[in-house]
Amino acid sequence: MSNQIYVITEHIKGKFDDSTFEMIGKAKELAGAMGGEVVAVLMGSGNAGMAGQLGAADKVIHVDDAQLAEFNPEAHSKTVSALVAANSPKLVMTAYSSMGMEIAPAVSVDQNIPLVAYVSGMSVDGGGLTVVSSLYGGKMNVESAFEGDSYIVSVLPGAFPADAGRADGSPAVESASAPDLSGLSVKFKRLIEPDSSDVDITTQEILVSAGRGIQSDENLPMVEELAGKLGGSVSCSRPIVDNKWLPKTRQVGKSGLKVKPKLYLALGISGAPEHIEGMKDADLIIAVNTDPKAPIFEYAHYGVVADLFDFIPALSGKL
Repeated sequence: MSNQIYVITEHIKGKFDDSTFEMIGKAKELAGAMGGEVVAVLMGSGNAGMAGQLGAADKVIHVDDAQLAEFNPEAHSKTVSALVAANSPKLVMTAYSSMGMEIAPAVSVDQNIPLVAYVSGMSVDGGGLTVVSSLYGGKMNVESAFEGDSYIVSVLPGAFPADAGRADGSPAVESASAPDLSGLSVKFKRLIEPDSSDVDITTQEILVSAGRGIQSDENLPMVEELAGKLGGSVSCSRPIVDNKWLPKTRQVGKSGLKVKPKLYLALGISGAPEHIEGMKDADLIIAVNTDPKAPIFEYAHYGVVADLFDFIPALSGKL
């Protein structure tokens, strides 16, 4: 077993996801307390040049294989599992994302090492690692202490600052071979990107965002009217898209779009971590919810505990 911390990087179309830098920054802090080193794992095909963006890591392991050119849950999980088996890092960090949710449990089972998901906090105390994970949409925090030689965590995107892990440079790059990836049962076919003909919510200065509390698509016109009076656009949380009330292009969050408007008005949104990641950097966040314990109030600059069906007409009337 080594005292290394592996960070499984995520990238698409030549660009690293912010979660990669968030994890590297936190890993540097933990490695300093544990006396270890940070190793960024870069998988892909013909993308060795991206290692220069990972200067905050002590070392980069680059695995180059045609089967890793696009994300394939089976191929990437097998590759990470092989690296863990060969090098026995103390800690493996993945993002709690569509990619990380595939890799982390597969490696945990394959290598028989413990996994904690939904991680929002990490610290070293007396040489041991303690993690905080957010459950029930952020309404409960659970503290866990690891035992054993190796472990793996899935970190909620947005849990740590990305700037701490951003650094260009020339980290030591070690090339590693992928395991046998022939005969995969999962094949990458194509990347489906959102329709670009709709409003681009990432460029809007004012967003009025509807959540599950809107109850029905018949109530969306009042949200649209309010957005119009504010000079903004309508966005939403995932349940609205799942119900096909608004298109995917309006969804804010990890599985939607990251936005940074001057004003983000959240109506009937509880504040699941996946949604918070997409809007937490807004200049001004105002949340309206009937539940005074809704997690979104922890991030809002102003909170209104009220029924949105009372709030929207009242504000529209004032405007």
